[in-house]
Amino acid sequence: MSTLMENVSLYLPVLMEGVKGTLIVTVGSLALSTALGLVWALMRASGIRWLATLSEWIINILRGIPIIVMLFYIYFVMPDIGLSLTAMQAGIIGLGLAYSAYQSENFRAGIEAVDHGQVEAAMAMGMKWPTAMRRVILPQALRMTLPPYGNTMIMMLKDSSQASTITVAELAMQGKLLALSTFDNTTVFTLVAIIYLIMCLPLILLVKHLEKRGRQK
Repeated sequence: MSTLMENVSLYLPVLMEGVKGTLIVTVGSLALSTALGLVWALMRASGIRWLATLSEWIINILRGIPIIVMLFYIYFVMPDIGLSLTAMQAGIIGLGLAYSAYQSENFRAGIEAVDHGQVEAAMAMGMKWPTAMRRVILPQALRMTLPPYGNTMIMMLKDSSQASTITVAELAMQGKLLALSTFDNTTVFTLVAIIYLIMCLPLILLVKHLEKRGRQK
């Protein structure tokens, strides 16, 4: 037992360095996916046929490419056309692009759930589409998308481990390197699993709270 605790005390500082990388990738890709997802959703909801069609094609392409392939393409192929990125930058962009398609569907569902009568009332008051979207539709839509948005955050946190495939020093990569150097696979990967669970639990509880509030309204 004392040996186990000694090993845990030795491994944790190394793994916590990986946690920093995981959080950077998650927060960065979350910000990018949110911004792009909102753009794709607004294009779909604009009523302009070519914009809606373009958005639909973009979303289908992003959903159809595996995240790991997107990461490989950005990190290994883009330098061939003169755009070199660090592994961290490639990880954030790759995950952000991939998840922007799912964020877009979250936002689109929220926009479509807003009572159409409110939209017509806003238009009758003289609001143009951008103003009605900003002042009437989006505030309500964003509130309704909070539970699925929280679920997306959880999936993104876990999928940040895929950035290890392009050498991002996040938690999964640090665990793998530590296990290779110590041959203590059981302890190392048990700790990695526990750390991921600890990071996800607050988000899981937040999503449950948001879903409960949504049912009460």
